[in-house]
Amino acid sequence: MKTVIVTGASSGLGREFAEALGNLPSVEEVWVIARRKERLEELRSTVGATVVPLELDLSRNESLDTYRNYLADRTPQVVALVNAAGYGCMGEVENLSLSDQRGMIDLNITALTAITKLTLPYMGQGGEIYQLGSFSAFEPLPYMSVYAATKAYVLSFSRSLNRELKSRGIHSMAVCPSWVRTEFLDRAATYRDVIVYFDRFYTPKQVVGRAMRDMKRGKDVSVCGAKHRFLRLLTKLFPHRFVMSIWCFQQKK
Repeated sequence: MKTVIVTGASSGLGREFAEALGNLPSVEEVWVIARRKERLEELRSTVGATVVPLELDLSRNESLDTYRNYLADRTPQVVALVNAAGYGCMGEVENLSLSDQRGMIDLNITALTAITKLTLPYMGQGGEIYQLGSFSAFEPLPYMSVYAATKAYVLSFSRSLNRELKSRGIHSMAVCPSWVRTEFLDRAATYRDVIVYFDRFYTPKQVVGRAMRDMKRGKDVSVCGAKHRFLRLLTKLFPHRFVMSIWCFQQKK
């Protein structure tokens, strides 16, 4: 059975990916993974394919074991994997709790890597992997230091994985949007001890639409918005020290 698997599917970009990919005529089943099962159940009314909700906390090892066993029991033909589970906290490293900092690493890095590793044996020619990064992956980001570092990992991991999987015909792409109107900001802002400068917001539909087009074009990085594709170029041209100074000026630091 042709299956799409989406982590972090209860809201935001994960939910948008589940709906966009789950309504493709070639997709028969969508496994949606998150902690809030009731939100996953709601996808049955908006997704054409069969929805299989998996209530898992991917920051816990036992949830990864459950996922491994579920794959082994059902041996799906995975045509697309979306690693959208993750979260971020805004603030100074000194002031953020250790549990929050470890939580970002556990979910944004460890769980993403594990889900990818566990799913790959069930993917074949034409398979697609969307790894949710962030525009912060392109530069060090003071006052979001740990979060940005985890997304730099996602960018590097996804691009190198894409090269490794070339011979198998599987395409891995990092999706690196700037600010998106999702529940992510509601959670991140509760930890904020800086004034965050929002230059522009994108909608989940815009980000996912761009990502799906970029996947078909064979790109290994997707950035939504002409402005931010230009800014990404500038982060390559200017020293990171200069880029960080601009960011800190925007944050009034």
